[in-house]
Amino acid sequence: MATIDLKGKIALVTGSSSGIGRAIAVALAAGGAKVAVNYLRSREDGEETVRTIREAGGEAELFQADVSKVDAIEALVRAVEETFGAGVDILVNNAGHLVRRCPNADMTEELYETIMDVNFKSAVFVTKAVLPGMKAKGGGAIVNLSSLAAHDGGGPGASVYAASKAAIVSYSKGLAKELAPAGIRVNTVSPGFIGRTAFHATFTSEEGRKATVGRVPLGREGTPDDVAGAVLYLVSGLAAYVTGETIEINGGLFMR
Repeated sequence: MATIDLKGKIALVTGSSSGIGRAIAVALAAGGAKVAVNYLRSREDGEETVRTIREAGGEAELFQADVSKVDAIEALVRAVEETFGAGVDILVNNAGHLVRRCPNADMTEELYETIMDVNFKSAVFVTKAVLPGMKAKGGGAIVNLSSLAAHDGGGPGASVYAASKAAIVSYSKGLAKELAPAGIRVNTVSPGFIGRTAFHATFTSEEGRKATVGRVPLGREGTPDDVAGAVLYLVSGLAAYVTGETIEINGGLFMR
C-alpha cells in the first residue's frame, strides 16, 4: 500500500508565511518534501515558517512574490527551480484574501480585480508557470484552495470573494481533465471556519465566531493543521487515483 513519502519532491506553497499556508508547508516538509515558502509582505513571518521547518529537520527556502502579478509569478517559479535545481513536483495554490467586505452596490472595478486576481488569477498563472517543469518530470500534484463561501456565498459583503472561490472549484475540475494525460493530478480543498488565522482575526467578530462554531456538528472550529492533513493526503501516493475532487473541511457545517 502507498504511504506518505515525499522525499525528493519539490513543493511550492503560495501564501505560506502564516496560517493555513504555513501549516501546509510544515506538513509537506515533514513528509520529506523540499518546500518553497512564498510570502507577499511579511518577511519575518516567512522566515518563521522556514525556521519551523528547519528546526524539525526539514528543508525550506524563502521566496517573496506577489502572485497576483504574472511577471512576479514567472520570476518566482524561475527562482524556485534554480534554487532547488529542478521543476516543481507539488504546487499548492493557497494564496488568497477577502481583501475587504463590500456590498455589491459599492463594488468598484479596482476592488473586483484585486479580489479576483489574488484568489483566482494567481492559481491560473502559478499553475501555468510550473507546468513545463512538472511535465518534464512526468507528473505532479496540484492542490487549489477554495472555501465554504464557494458553496454558500460567504458572509456579508463577500459575494465576489465567494465567486472567486467557486471559480477555483470549476477550474480545478477542468484542469484535472486537461492534465491527467501528463500524469498531473489536480484537486481542491475547501476549508470552512478555520480558527487561528489572520482571515478571521480581521473579518469575523467574536460574536460571529461563536455563532458559527455553535452550528458545527463536530463542535469546534477547524485548525490550519486540519487543512494541511487533507493537502498532505492529496499530494501523496495515498491519493494516486484521486483527481478533480473537492474535499470539504468544515466539521460537518456543510455537507454535499
